[in-house]
Amino acid sequence: MKIFATYNIKGGVGKTATAVNLGYLAAREGYRVLLWDLDPQAAATFLFRVRPRVKGGGKALIQGTRSLDGAIKGTDFEDLDLLPADFTYRNLDLLLDAARKPARKFSRLLGPLRSEYDVVFLDCPPSISLLSESVLHAADTLLVPLIPTTLSVRTLDQLTEFIGGFDGHRPDILAFFSMIDRRKSLHKEIARQLPEQRSDVAATAIPALSLIEQMSVRRAPVTAFAPRSSAARSYAELWAEARKRGRLPPAADRPGYVASRSSAPGRRIAASPAASTPASSRH
Repeated sequence: MKIFATYNIKGGVGKTATAVNLGYLAAREGYRVLLWDLDPQAAATFLFRVRPRVKGGGKALIQGTRSLDGAIKGTDFEDLDLLPADFTYRNLDLLLDAARKPARKFSRLLGPLRSEYDVVFLDCPPSISLLSESVLHAADTLLVPLIPTTLSVRTLDQLTEFIGGFDGHRPDILAFFSMIDRRKSLHKEIARQLPEQRSDVAATAIPALSLIEQMSVRRAPVTAFAPRSSAARSYAELWAEARKRGRLPPAADRPGYVASRSSAPGRRIAASPAASTPASSRH
C-alpha cells in the first residue's frame, strides 16, 4: 500500500481537487483506493456526495474505539472508497497531543488497511501542527500544490527543511504548480524555471480553469465528467508523475487484479448530478 498526501501550509491551492482527481484516476486504472478527508471543512466528502460524519468523531478514530475500516464509505466510483470528514476533526491536534507517540499515530491507524487497499490519499487541512506532522510521517509521497509565486516557492523551501529534520522515514516530495495562469508573466517564468532547478518539482502543471471549479457543482471529479478535457489530461499527466515518484507497481501486478475493473476509461456516474442519488443517503 502506497500513501500519498496532498499538503500545503497554505489553503486554497488545489489540494482537494488533486486528491479527488488522482484518487479517481488510480481507481480507474484498477487500484483499490481509499481517500481520507482530514479537513473538517469536508470539501472532498462533499464532492463525493457523502455525509460528513463519523460515528464517535475523530476522537473514536484516534483513540481506537472505532476502527477506520468501520467508518469507510463507498462512492459512486468503482474501487474508490472514502473515509469522510467530520467537524470534530478540528480537534485532532488536541487528541494527538494526548496520544502515545503522536507523530506515528497515522502510520499505526492505517496499518490494518494494507491488505485492503493499494493506494491511500490523505487530503490534509492547511496547517503546521501535530496532525500534519503525523501525516508527513505516514506518507510515502507528499504532493504539494503551489501557486506560481515567490512566496509559494519559499513555502516549499520551509517544508523541505522541516521534513529534512525528521529521524527515520521521510516522504518523497513532489511539488507541482496549481491554478497556473499562463497569461501572467510571473506564472510563466516561475513555472518554467523551478522544474529546471529542482528535482522535486513536477513537469506537469494544473491550469486555472473554470471546468475544475465546476467540480463543486457536478460533485464529481473533472476526470470523470470531462475525461477528454485539458484539465483531465493535466491531472492524468500529474498522476503518471506521482505514480512514478511513489514507485507504485502497475495495478495489473497486484494479486487478484481483475482486468475488467480498468477497462472503462472515463467512467461517469450513472445519472446527472441533479438526478443521481447522493452517496450520503446510501451509506
